[in-house]
Amino acid sequence: MTSPPPLEEFAYELRIPRERIAVLIGKKGKIKSDIERATKTKIEIDSKEGEVRIRGKDALLLYVAREIIRAIGRGFNPEAAQQLLKQDYGFELISITDYARNQGDVERLRGRVIGEGGKSRRTIEELTGASLCVYGKTVGIIAPIETIHLARKAVEMLLSGSMHSTVYRWLERKRREQRI
Repeated sequence: MTSPPPLEEFAYELRIPRERIAVLIGKKGKIKSDIERATKTKIEIDSKEGEVRIRGKDALLLYVAREIIRAIGRGFNPEAAQQLLKQDYGFELISITDYARNQGDVERLRGRVIGEGGKSRRTIEELTGASLCVYGKTVGIIAPIETIHLARKAVEMLLSGSMHSTVYRWLERKRREQRI
């Protein structure tokens, strides 16, 4: 009897901002090892360059590890990012620069998504069950698959100039429709 062929190993390489490397590693390497254990992967980090290499034999778990690392790199705390371990959660990234005419616009649009004292971000999170993170020139969304499109559309509406009240009413109507 012949033994089965060795399993193929898959790998991803990605970059995250250097200031987010410490968050990815965690105290005494805890976050990194938690991700490795949960996704059955091996993570190598070059903290000087911000390069991360992920290896594993299960392509789906490797993809999940990559998405968690991308989310941490885009400003999410590790607990929020690890929601992506759940099968029914997704991660999306919206580039604020796609909606901005200049650098001043980027700051103004960031402020529209966050809202006064974080009210706008909090309201979208409450109405969609999403976690939002505004970091640099991006808005990250981690949410259940069935509501991630609502959170994305709400953020896009704000970035396109819709009034906050219009966005909230739209979200409330969509939420009622989903319950029916």
